[in-house]
Amino acid sequence: MGDPRGFLKVRHRHELAERPVEERIKDWNDVHAESGLQPWTKEQAARCMDCGTPFCMSGCPLGNIIPEWNDLVRMGQWQEAYDRLSMTNNFPEVTGRICPALCESACVLGIHQPPTMIKNDECTIIDQAWDLKYVKPLPPERTSDQTVAVVGSGPAGLACAQQLTRAGHTVVVYERDDEVGGLMRYGIPNFKLEKGLLDRRVAQMEAEGTRFRTNVEVGKDISWDELQSRYDAVVVAIGSTVPRDMKLPGRELDGIHFAMEFLPDATRRIYGKKPVHDLTAKDKHVVIIGGGDTGSDCLGTSIRQGAKDVTVLQIMPQEPTSRPDSQPWPTFARLYQKTSSMEEGGEYVYNTDSVNFVGTPEQEAKVSIETGTQTEGFVADEHGHVTGLKVVSVAPGDDGPFTRQPGTERVLPADLVLISVGFLHPDTDTLLEQLPVELDGRGNVARDDSYATSRDGVFVCGDAGRGQSLVVWAIAEGRSCAAAVDRYLTGATELPAPIVASQRPMALPRR
Repeated sequence: MGDPRGFLKVRHRHELAERPVEERIKDWNDVHAESGLQPWTKEQAARCMDCGTPFCMSGCPLGNIIPEWNDLVRMGQWQEAYDRLSMTNNFPEVTGRICPALCESACVLGIHQPPTMIKNDECTIIDQAWDLKYVKPLPPERTSDQTVAVVGSGPAGLACAQQLTRAGHTVVVYERDDEVGGLMRYGIPNFKLEKGLLDRRVAQMEAEGTRFRTNVEVGKDISWDELQSRYDAVVVAIGSTVPRDMKLPGRELDGIHFAMEFLPDATRRIYGKKPVHDLTAKDKHVVIIGGGDTGSDCLGTSIRQGAKDVTVLQIMPQEPTSRPDSQPWPTFARLYQKTSSMEEGGEYVYNTDSVNFVGTPEQEAKVSIETGTQTEGFVADEHGHVTGLKVVSVAPGDDGPFTRQPGTERVLPADLVLISVGFLHPDTDTLLEQLPVELDGRGNVARDDSYATSRDGVFVCGDAGRGQSLVVWAIAEGRSCAAAVDRYLTGATELPAPIVASQRPMALPRR
């Protein structure tokens, strides 16, 4: 530790400044006014206490050597800092921007002060490395005669592919979309993650020898069993893409969509591509069901598209502003924190449950629901269009924490309803038909601690095996899976494996 009194000299955090709201909602660029090295960066890095037991590292599934590169940032030694960071993280420019920073929640300094700015240090290191041209392709010194197909180009698939390519194997990544990146490409808005960051990583991977096949849907354009016959190993990294639905009366109305039908369309329009669902929030009353990160992304996107108004519904109460006793350090504490999108407008409504969707007045009908009561104002006709959502306040009661409160029913106007309540499991229909593998009780692809499925030579990593999780866990799984595949192909491996498949985080933030 360079300055043992650094955390005493500087007690505050200096967050990155954001562009004025009235400016940034007119474009799709990064919301931040600052990026990279700032006058206060080294001073903030000096707050790291270089703890004897660095709990920040235990909070991060990648095993990032955080105290070391914090001190290197303090000294401005960017080459050495990049070397430390790239030892454990393939895509720090992504985690440095969109990770909820499990490491900071576990920071020892955070017990009595604002935690060290680990996430910003990570982002600064990689931004400096790109600017100073430290980031270069790392092709293998020698190549093997082994081939691997990686299905899916999200963070897990890309991390796995890069590690296996660097180990000397011939790796081909299959992606059903027209661009590489998975949900990083089309599921996360540009104002949070600009796509040029992905493009330069893909270019690096191509220079290292990884091959990409876009617009190829495995199971349709090429069968799963044919894929296995062509390659020595197959890695399933298709993510958890089956959304959790809300089976409410009126669900069949037009104008009700999943968040991941809405968000990709917005990104495609930015790059001059034809939207798949042709959805836009322009001049509409928008209601978003689900207040996690994806709901926040839908909010910021709707505002930029020119929505009349946006309401975000959350069945849970608003999070506390300080760590509750039930979420002790160093676990991840679910605390209230405004996202950039929340600062831009819209209204968050907490402790609220959805009752039924409302349709066009001329098509209203009375329909019996499970309780046996009659609910007015929604349409059974599949050609009707949603005009509102009937909601009710909830509170703890005799029937549980979400007991509906009589007399609180009301209808929110809605021309567009976006369902953002998470994902159930991967889409495995064609996989089970063509290359049968076992599933776990939640519908994910079952695997052992070495990421091997019930089918010899077939491995799974990321959300497809773990279930819906975070980018940082996907990268960690991709790296660990690569080590397992390398060992399967060669009998041994020197690739790092930061986690085993059964390892679980101390806590995860909601999404």
